[in-house]
Amino acid sequence: MSSIKFFITLFLLLVCHGAFSQKEVVHKICFGSCAKASKKQPILSLAARESPDLFIYLGDNIYGNTRDMDKLKSKYLKLGKKAEFQELNDSTTVLATWDDHDYGENDAGRHFSRKRESREIFLEFWKEPETSERRKHKGIYHSLMHGPQGKRLQVILLDTRTFRDNLTKLVDKKRYKNDYQPCQIADSTMLGVEQWTWLEKQLKKPAEIRIIASSNQFSHEYNGWESWTNLPHEQQKMLDLIKSTKANGVVFLSGDVHWGEISKMEMEGLYPIYDITSSGITQTWNKPESNKNRIGAVVMDNNYGVIEIDWEREAPELLFYIKDNKGEERVKMQVNLSELQFKP
Repeated sequence: MSSIKFFITLFLLLVCHGAFSQKEVVHKICFGSCAKASKKQPILSLAARESPDLFIYLGDNIYGNTRDMDKLKSKYLKLGKKAEFQELNDSTTVLATWDDHDYGENDAGRHFSRKRESREIFLEFWKEPETSERRKHKGIYHSLMHGPQGKRLQVILLDTRTFRDNLTKLVDKKRYKNDYQPCQIADSTMLGVEQWTWLEKQLKKPAEIRIIASSNQFSHEYNGWESWTNLPHEQQKMLDLIKSTKANGVVFLSGDVHWGEISKMEMEGLYPIYDITSSGITQTWNKPESNKNRIGAVVMDNNYGVIEIDWEREAPELLFYIKDNKGEERVKMQVNLSELQFKP
């Protein structure tokens, strides 16, 4: 084979292998979070066999938990060598954001001293192209658009670590519980000014469905663990931004808590904001918190999430699933896309 033919063939393999063209329609998305690199991860094989168009990692993807960047890198490499990860990575396009345990330190925010180095390791492992917009700003937030007009899916990957202020530790034990109570400091932030400005521009882009991947839960009831409920003014800012931009079709995906559930937030002047939480790929928890916004059961076993989109109906439908470590449906919900739109 001539050298020219060799490089053409190599280029085509790199472009096509495991990749999903942004021009193609997305019909199925799988997602998950909370996976220790030292543990077996059969959930990834189950997700690969779903044949999704996309798989989204929602954070705590390796449990790095270190300021030693060589150790952090070694845990990414351990994940990359897993047969089940390779099976998933070879079968679909994999996207990722991070949470505290791959950022580098438990519950860390903007004050984490190694966040720049950690960012570079993250972008390198997830093979973010050198020309990507993601490399042109601080943090790892990113957005991608898939599908033609009428079937456009926007995926927004938030960074809830790089810019986030410290949370308010629990003091008022009569009113609150666990680690944190809501912060009442008006200028404290989850996303930071730069990311909020960027997000507003993204939500103004035309799209039929918008998946917002947030490492922390958004639509649930306050429970004292890390989440948007610890910064209620920032949570409200997100809702106000969806309203002001008239962004239809927003659905949140989240992880972190070591159980799976679907939450539904309702407020005046806005369509319901669903949050499908899938956690964890290897991690579990034995005491789920109460959640008045929960729809259906809570899943305490290892789990992964699935969204199926039926574009062929006159009114497109979305199916939300949480599946367990046997691939069995534990929670299922059907939502018509017309329910996720502002009224004329």
